Amino acid sequence: MTDTAAGEETFISHLIELRDRLVKSSIGIALICTVLMLWPGPAAIYDYIARPMIASLPVGSKMIATGVIAPFLVPMKVTLVIAFILALPWVFYQLWAFIAPGLYTHEKKLVLPLVLSSSLLFMGGVAFCYFFVFGRVFKFIGEFAPSSIAVTPDIENYLDFVMSMCLAFGATFEVPVVVVILVRMGVVSVAKLKEVRPYAIVGAFVIAAIVTPPDVVSQLALALPMCLLFELGILIAPVFVKHTQAPEETA
Repeated sequence: MTDTAAGEETFISHLIELRDRLVKSSIGIALICTVLMLWPGPAAIYDYIARPMIASLPVGSKMIATGVIAPFLVPMKVTLVIAFILALPWVFYQLWAFIAPGLYTHEKKLVLPLVLSSSLLFMGGVAFCYFFVFGRVFKFIGEFAPSSIAVTPDIENYLDFVMSMCLAFGATFEVPVVVVILVRMGVVSVAKLKEVRPYAIVGAFVIAAIVTPPDVVSQLALALPMCLLFELGILIAPVFVKHTQAPEETA
C-alpha cells in the first residue's frame, strides 16, 4: 500500500469515527428531548422559562403569540435547547473520545478536566443568567416603560432574547477554560496575562455592552463575572500546566 493510499484510508477512518460520534451525540440529545417531551412537557418548560418575564408584568398580564403556529413551535424549540444544554457533558465526552487517540498521556490529563469544567461553566452561565439577571433586567424594563404602554411581549421575540442572553452568558463563562488552553499551548504566559489585565477588564465591559440590553444592570451582571473568571483562569492555569507536562518537560 502506498503512502497516499494509507493516508486516504486514515482520513476516511477519521471521518467515519467523527460521524459515529456525531450520531451518538445526536442520540443523547434526542433521548433527553424525548424525556422532556413526556415530562414535564414543552408547555410546562416554556412556562418555567417565562416566569421572570411574567413576574415583571402587571398582575394578570400574559405574553402574546402573533404567529399561527407559534404556540406550538416556540415551546418545542425551548425544549430542544434545554435538551442540548443538559446533554452537553455527553456531547463534550464524544468530542473528547474522538480526539483522545491522538493525544499523549499527559495531554489526556488536561482534556478530561476541561471537558467537565466546560460543561459545568456553560451550565453555570445559563443558570446565572436565568436566576440572577433576567429578573432584574425585566423588572428594570417594566419600571422604565411609560404608563401609556401596555407591555405584552411576543413569545417568539422573548425566546430569541432569552436564547441569545443564555448563549452569551454560557460562552463568557468559558473564560477560565480559554485562559488555561492558551497558557498550556504556550500562546501566552501567565505573566503576560497579568500585564494585560486592564485591557481585559475594558474588553469585558465592551463585550457586555454589545451582547446585553442597554441597561447598567445586565451589563454589570455580565462584565463583572467575566473579570472574576479571568482572574480564576490566571490562578488555575499554572496548576493545569504543572500537572499536564510531558516527562521531558518536567525533567
